[in-house]
This record gives sequence, C-alpha cells and structure tokens, in this order.
Amino acid sequence: MPSYLNSNSGRRIAYHRTEGVGPGLVFLGGFKSDMGGTKAVHLEQWARERGRAYLRFDYSGHGESSEAFTDGCIGDWAEDAQAAIAGLTDGPQILVGSSMGGWISLLLAKRIPEKVAGLVTIAAAPDFTEDSMWAGFTDAQKAELEAGQVALPSDYGEPYIITKKLIEDGRNHLVLRDPLHLPFPTRMLQGTVDNDVDMSVAVRLVGHAKGPDMRLVILKDGDHRFSDPTALKLIEDAIRNVMEVTG
Repeated sequence: MPSYLNSNSGRRIAYHRTEGVGPGLVFLGGFKSDMGGTKAVHLEQWARERGRAYLRFDYSGHGESSEAFTDGCIGDWAEDAQAAIAGLTDGPQILVGSSMGGWISLLLAKRIPEKVAGLVTIAAAPDFTEDSMWAGFTDAQKAELEAGQVALPSDYGEPYIITKKLIEDGRNHLVLRDPLHLPFPTRMLQGTVDNDVDMSVAVRLVGHAKGPDMRLVILKDGDHRFSDPTALKLIEDAIRNVMEVTG
C-alpha cells in the first residue's frame, strides 16, 4: 500500500519511499503513467540493493493519487513533484525523469537547483504539449480543443484526452525557449526507434542546455518504453555514473 502526502495545493500524492543514504534517487514518471511501471519498480529494487534512498510517486490524476487526469496540467504535476521532493527527501537528489518526467525534472532544476545533485533523463519530452501536440494538430482538432478537449489515439491503451487547459498551461512552462543551465552531472538517454519522442528532441535539448558535465547516450533500436533489459542496464549505468561524480 502506498503512503500519502497532502500537498499545500490540497492534492493527495501517493508515494513509496525507501530509506537509505544520499544523494537519493527520485523517479519522475511520464504522461499518464504511474509509479507501478517497470522502470520505477526496477530502480527501487536496484536502489534498495545498494542502500540508496529512493522515492517514486504518482502525480495528481495519475495512479493512486487524488484528482482527475483531465483536471491536471504540467504546472500542477511539477508542483506535485516539487512538493514530494521537499516533503519526502533529505538533501540533494538525483532526479530520474522519464518522458514527461524529463520535462518536469528540467523545471525542477530551474526552480530548486539546490535540491538537485544530478539528472538522468530517459526519452525526455520537454515542451511536448506545444512542439508535438499543438504543432501536430489539424485545424479541426484545434477547433475541437477550443471547445474544451480533443482525444488522441494511444499505443498504451485508451485514447489520451487532451484538454485546452493542458495546452495553454504548457506554454507557461516551456524550457527550450529560454536559457537552461544544468550545473550538475546530466545524462540524457534516447532510443533510435522511439515513436513518441523523436531523436531530434534529444539533440535539441543537449544542444540548448548549458552545463559542465552533460552527455547524450543513444540506444540503437531503443523504443520509448526503455524497459527491456538492455535499456534498464543503460539507465543503471547512467545513474551509477552520476553517483560516481556526486558521491
């Protein structure tokens, strides 16, 4: 059973926390995913075996947390992540952000850099509400969105219900238009056959961000899930590499 954190926003955030030494690891999941996913659970066991503190949680509207998914937006989910890190971790953390979680981890790096010891992104999707969703909508879909929401097909089950709130709020949290400083070890992972986040996004991100220790690692034939044994090993290696730098 998860534990729950009541945030200042009134949302109830479900989480699992493993005690251990720091810097701890915080897993930030993707759009409409939850903390029970393969990567989140695998890394919990990996951290436990090494005595490393670890936190996984559900954003509001996701998994076992409160609120409806369609009521949420990037700003809300970044607030949830910030509240979880502030209330449930000690000292700087290594953020592991998957897909949308990569975008949120970059927002946290700007907002609370003192709490970030290092960063590992997995198929990061910064600014996807604008550059992928809105940019890819037809005129008919944009008109439908103006009325409130539009449904997009998903490879992961039910269609994604995209709200006008999600798109408009996303514009307030873009990270690829303004300077992005990452003053800590940063490892970005990307697969070559990712059908959700094109490799060009990873190249754009690593080219845009500034930092003293940044690497982009490309996994041949890696998909968006990044959950097979080869991909999981690459995530482990990236985290271990960051740990070697941060201590």
